[in-house]
Amino acid sequence: MEITKYGRIFPFRDFMKKFDSVYQSYENIPVITLIAMQEKNPFKILISTILSARTKDTATLNASLNLFKTAGDAETLANLPVSEISELIKQVGFHKKKSEMIKKTAKILVEKYDGKVPKKLDELLSLPGVGRKTANLVLGEAFKIKAICVDTHVHRISNRLGILKTKTPLETEEGLKQILPKKYWIKYNTYLVAHGQTICKPISPICTKCQVSVYCKRKNVLRNR
Repeated sequence: MEITKYGRIFPFRDFMKKFDSVYQSYENIPVITLIAMQEKNPFKILISTILSARTKDTATLNASLNLFKTAGDAETLANLPVSEISELIKQVGFHKKKSEMIKKTAKILVEKYDGKVPKKLDELLSLPGVGRKTANLVLGEAFKIKAICVDTHVHRISNRLGILKTKTPLETEEGLKQILPKKYWIKYNTYLVAHGQTICKPISPICTKCQVSVYCKRKNVLRNR
């Protein structure tokens, strides 16, 4: 049992153990986790993560696979015209802007890192289109380096559970670092993203089908199903 700074005892071990079995019942695996399982390629994981911003998983997956048929490494991507990249990834949101960012990122990887993806947080953050969420997700999925990736699902659900009371994803990341055992850092994002997409939705979560509801305080949940 770990005690949160809000005085609540929370059984992270039991919570994560329950998710070990619950996760298998979800139809959709988070897209970056799926790409990491299939490709095991840090470059593809990085580029797919940049493409995934404000984009549905299906569109991210299709655009990523389409892009990698033409450019499966940093050098090839760096040499593609922006217009061609944009056409290849047109399914994702803001595809014109993202095409410019991933081309710049590919150039930096080639010129500064010999075409490889860096394994340090500050170096990842220096790349175009890479924020803390993307950097931490790449560290965890591509390199299995312990990092907490906080997206909208992780931020929302952590607060609904009542283990945190934070206003921003950065506050949530810092709060989780204090209370979440390090061995769960990578899986926590994977499980909560799948849970957020399937059950713990932003508006009217499906609490009647939630298999971890016993752990939840339902903070700020105005209505549910």
